[in-house]
Amino acid sequence: MAPGILSAGLGLVGRPWLSLAALAVAVTLWLVLAADFTARLLADRGRFRAEADTPAALTAVAATTVIGTRLAQLGLPRTAAALLALAAVLWPGLLWTVVRHWRRRMPGAAFLVCVATQGLAVLASALANAHHLDPLARAALAWFCLGVLLYLFALRSFDFRQVVSGAGDHWVAGGALSITALAGTGLTASPLWTGAAHTALRTATLLALAVSLAWYAVLLAAEVRSPRPRYDVRRWSTVFPLGMTATACLSAAPATAVPWLRPLGEGLLWIAVGAWLLTFTAWALDRRHGAR
Repeated sequence: MAPGILSAGLGLVGRPWLSLAALAVAVTLWLVLAADFTARLLADRGRFRAEADTPAALTAVAATTVIGTRLAQLGLPRTAAALLALAAVLWPGLLWTVVRHWRRRMPGAAFLVCVATQGLAVLASALANAHHLDPLARAALAWFCLGVLLYLFALRSFDFRQVVSGAGDHWVAGGALSITALAGTGLTASPLWTGAAHTALRTATLLALAVSLAWYAVLLAAEVRSPRPRYDVRRWSTVFPLGMTATACLSAAPATAVPWLRPLGEGLLWIAVGAWLLTFTAWALDRRHGAR
């Protein structure tokens, strides 16, 4: 998910080679994880069911839609549509399983119920806008609205102590609103929605982006107040929201006619790239120490 959204952001700021490199990493990781997902489904049903109960299982949907969106931007609609179909098939079963096993106090990964749903809206609106597919645009709007409701659902159960003690996935609380804003941007850019509908979508997009930026500031302040320097695999869930917030700003600038969002998005994008490099370095050092 992290290199996939960085690829999209780098493409928007005119860094094609860096964007393609990030996409190559994202696709490689997706193929490895897809093979592992399939192997567990076929050979280890017990473990598969246990892992499917957790919100982290929805990364399968979210990652698929992120890569599909980037491929749609690159002019590969058939591959992007196939990934949308795959994600749409996986989404209801995984979502239902996760919600059935919901708990009272949840970590930041709980917001993946929103991220996965809004990922479908982002990819569907990208394909609908590029190929004038009105039914797909309406499906994107439905996913967008459901994603907002799922965000509120997750927020009710979120353990706010995670803001100062979380291992990295607490950043998804803000990143879920960033992808909501990105989905709203795609809907706002659609010619299908005019008049009051367009105004409502633009307002919702800017509101989601504003609250996601507020989350960004709060979470960053909490990191400074309570540093968590040790590597944890959940730190990759920090990089994705950073990249998603940057990409949402870059995409929203032209769609909502708020030009200052572009330089803000550019600055946030390079912060996200730096966070990816730091997390990768921490992962490599952790692996090196673990091998000793």
